[in-house]
Amino acid sequence: MHDITHDVCSSIEGKPSSLWWYGFLVSALATAVLFGGEVGWLLYEGVGVWGLNKTVGWGFDITNFVFWVGIGHAGTLISAVLFLFRQKWRTSINRSAEAMTLFAVVCAGSFPLIHMGRLWIGFLWVAPYPNLRGPLWVNIRSPLLWDVFAISTYLTISAVFWYIGLIPDVATVRDRAKHWLRKLVYGTLSLGWNGSVRKWNHYETAYMIFAGLATPLVFSVHSIVSMDFATSVIPGWHTTIFPPYFVAGAVFSGFGMVLTLLLITRKTMRLENYITKDHLENMGKVIILTGSMVGLAYGTEFFIAWYSGSTYETFAFINRATGPFAWSYWIMVSCNVISPQTLWFKKLRRSPMFLFVMSIFVNIGMWFERFVIIVTSLHRDYLPSSWSYYYPTWIELGTLIGSFGLFFFLFFLFIRVLPAVAFGEVKGVMNMGKKHPFAQKDGGGDDATEPTMEEIRQIAEQSKEHSPEPEVSHA
Repeated sequence: MHDITHDVCSSIEGKPSSLWWYGFLVSALATAVLFGGEVGWLLYEGVGVWGLNKTVGWGFDITNFVFWVGIGHAGTLISAVLFLFRQKWRTSINRSAEAMTLFAVVCAGSFPLIHMGRLWIGFLWVAPYPNLRGPLWVNIRSPLLWDVFAISTYLTISAVFWYIGLIPDVATVRDRAKHWLRKLVYGTLSLGWNGSVRKWNHYETAYMIFAGLATPLVFSVHSIVSMDFATSVIPGWHTTIFPPYFVAGAVFSGFGMVLTLLLITRKTMRLENYITKDHLENMGKVIILTGSMVGLAYGTEFFIAWYSGSTYETFAFINRATGPFAWSYWIMVSCNVISPQTLWFKKLRRSPMFLFVMSIFVNIGMWFERFVIIVTSLHRDYLPSSWSYYYPTWIELGTLIGSFGLFFFLFFLFIRVLPAVAFGEVKGVMNMGKKHPFAQKDGGGDDATEPTMEEIRQIAEQSKEHSPEPEVSHA
């Protein structure tokens, strides 16, 4: 038990590794460029610095928004849903996944804000405020407003769920701290935790409640985000398959990013004994499942476009595969449908290097999926006279790179100051008892075989030989 605490806490108590410094400094530089250059210039000049035109009114900004909202889904799925199903393999990876949710939602929430252009002007038009003609309310029928409520609720529940799970481990770090400042900070964060039975009972009850609250949010948030498109009349958007399609894609992209972060954490924080190849293999299996679901959704979209008999819908999907943006469509298909099929081989599922490359492909493919849905549906709509092409500017490219810098900057900061592995939960699922008397020699208690009658007699006789004679009471 002490070895587990020492191994995890030493990653935040000792000096960081050189790999951690490289990752932290590169991500910090990208974050500085994001806020000091791209976003600063955007707020000064307005959204005219983007490559948008009269036809393509949404580009990299909303693509990034939908992408980062999807990234935030796997964290809650791993932590809440797998907790409700009592999956023990979640314990080493749920903490990093929960933190990823918060940082991804922060990145996602920044894009609708900068999409307003000059915030001090645009924000007044989406916030309810009183004026001379009575209160001015937002349009509750707009799917964009549904996003505000869904994402803010998701962020709140996820943050509380993540923080509750941190309390026992932070209390352990507090008790190990030697410097007064660390004692003060971690002591404040631990909220007076003392490890009593009463506190553990309250903790487990609260954790179960928040897991139950967070689970439906996994499915509702990205379903509501899909309504931004499905409630419109644009060919390629107006379809009822979008809610389940977006949820499957969000889980797929989220697991890809979780796998990227876990492999980085595993190497930079020296946690190979806790984030094992068994964890990575299970993640690979989920990627196979969700990647196949995404591939089924792609095929279903084409079938619906043909079966509907709508000329506009059919053209929209043929244009995606053969039109000016066909290169982006085939990048999406290659990364999301074809490449995950290599994980059917167990040897590849247990290879950290291969899984890291695969997770990068998944992230690239899912970003291009959102790009294909948004841009290729807009650049050619009902009127050929308004057809246009979309060229992103260096501001948009810098904002995309900077958003990844902000995400990884927050994550590197997190694994340096807080336990990246929920070692309290890891201890709870370890097999600390004696082996089953009928277990195989190399398998432990989980590999127990059915005993024969001869073995039962032998163990009964051994028990009689080693047990004292019972005292007979004549009362």
